[in-house]
Amino acid sequence: MMKKDYYAVLGVSRTADAASIKKAYRKLAKKYHPDSNVGNAQAEERFKELNEAYDILSDEKKRKLYDQYGHAAFDESAGAYKRTENSGFDYNSYRTRQNMDSGYHEYHFEGGEDMNDILNNIFGGSGFFRGTADRFQSNGFNGAHSGYGFPVKGEDIQSNMEVSFDEAAFGCKKTIRLQDEHGQIRSVEVAIPAGIANGKVIRLKGKGMAGTNGGEPGNLLLKITVHDKPGFHREGQNVYTTVTVPFTTAVLGGEVKISTIYGDVMCRIKEGTQSGSQIRLKGKGIVTTGNPSVHGDQYVTVEVQVPTNLTPEAKQKLKEFEQLCKGAGGSGHGGYAA
Repeated sequence: MMKKDYYAVLGVSRTADAASIKKAYRKLAKKYHPDSNVGNAQAEERFKELNEAYDILSDEKKRKLYDQYGHAAFDESAGAYKRTENSGFDYNSYRTRQNMDSGYHEYHFEGGEDMNDILNNIFGGSGFFRGTADRFQSNGFNGAHSGYGFPVKGEDIQSNMEVSFDEAAFGCKKTIRLQDEHGQIRSVEVAIPAGIANGKVIRLKGKGMAGTNGGEPGNLLLKITVHDKPGFHREGQNVYTTVTVPFTTAVLGGEVKISTIYGDVMCRIKEGTQSGSQIRLKGKGIVTTGNPSVHGDQYVTVEVQVPTNLTPEAKQKLKEFEQLCKGAGGSGHGGYAA
């Protein structure tokens, strides 16, 4: 696939100065950064293009090479030479063509010639090629060839981390074990912030793959999965639960014990509380990540427990209660008339 023009990738003109190139790169890199586009393959590819373009255009020597020879100056497969099966040069058939200021040039290299002198003559001692004729290296942007010494940032590592409902609510420290490119196992301690929600991604800067040629390491991106907690349901920073109260408590009022993530609390039930009504416990929800002074609320749905297996005497009392309610203008079904 043909590479895009580096100036077009950054959206600058070929006469743009270093400051303009840097400004354009920062703006686009922020927009397409993997941390802001998790799982977006197109954004990831765009970000790689931006880094590749900026790596060349921000360096005066590399930019000069690019302006003169285009992508071919950095691509070992662009026809600059032919390699044998053992990755050495086929010296008898090696030739390269360039558009120099003096016009078209063709070079024929024979095995007896000094390859270092030839390369120096072709590229004007720019230092683009390094090594001897029998140990030739060029950079390339895939990191496979590092003779030119371009700093290459290490790749990001994506992984999943599971936490309990309470660990997400209160925060915790977890340890994750990772295997690097050399097969070595390393442990990384992760601080889970209080209030983190399911599906959020934690970015650990510099904990990814190591860079090459002095390039900075990549990042570790952890997608958080929060497990459910029996009896609790979370929506944002609010928590939803259910409490069952005796029929008599719902009718006459009283107190009931309600479980929260902070422990049990006693809550007042008003007279005539209907099944399905909701009680709000202010501040008993989840803390807001980054702002520990702000909490959500807990909403408790009341379920009235209907008595079963009544004794004949209890049934008689309920019938009397029903008649009293009718007389007082009630529903006739045990409802409470305020």
